[in-house]
Amino acid sequence: MSEIFPWTPAAVVFDCDGTLMDSERHWVDARTLVLHAYDVQPDEEFTERAKGVHYTECGHLMAAVAGRPELAGEMTGRLLTAFRSLVAEDPVTTPGAEDMVERTARFAPLAVASNCPRDVVEHCLDTAGLLEYFRQVIVPEGVMRPKPHPDVYLTATERFDAEPGDCLAVEDSLCGIRSAVRAGLRVLGVGSDPDRESLAMADRWAPSLADPALLVWADSRALCGVAR
Repeated sequence: MSEIFPWTPAAVVFDCDGTLMDSERHWVDARTLVLHAYDVQPDEEFTERAKGVHYTECGHLMAAVAGRPELAGEMTGRLLTAFRSLVAEDPVTTPGAEDMVERTARFAPLAVASNCPRDVVEHCLDTAGLLEYFRQVIVPEGVMRPKPHPDVYLTATERFDAEPGDCLAVEDSLCGIRSAVRAGLRVLGVGSDPDRESLAMADRWAPSLADPALLVWADSRALCGVAR
């Protein structure tokens, strides 16, 4: 049997946007809506820079692109309002997310580590029927810094009383992969078109959570009888 990883993680920490929920497109649409209101057309470079970053940082990026840095707060607010509206209209999981979460929960405790607001993450996961599988939902709050800082991943491993190197992060963006690597977790990258740096940093890469090899691996870990 071919194994994705020849070990059983002490915990598995999933990113949400783009990894579990097909909501990265909502962020793209929300950014476009806000920028169009300021007569700005986002280009490919901006789209890549904005992917996976905290929404407040994205507000600053949009204000800079619009040439109106003083409007960062206003644009952040409009971005979040637009995103919440789009997600509420169409919360959809990524291919294979339900199966992968359900199978992974058989052998390891699960957490979500996201740069999104808590209410958005929990609403999306609850609507998709996935929230019940996660013991922890970690988002930047208080002094906790957003990805690409390691804080959300370190917090997740601490709450499970596990060493970061014994845990697995599942991520789709360079920003998130940097966060997980800086925290010391092993990384499963997911996505059909990874950039070169993401590929280099991830321990393994899969085209989607529906990859048959991933499901075989998850089933093999559960059969090892290491459910926690």
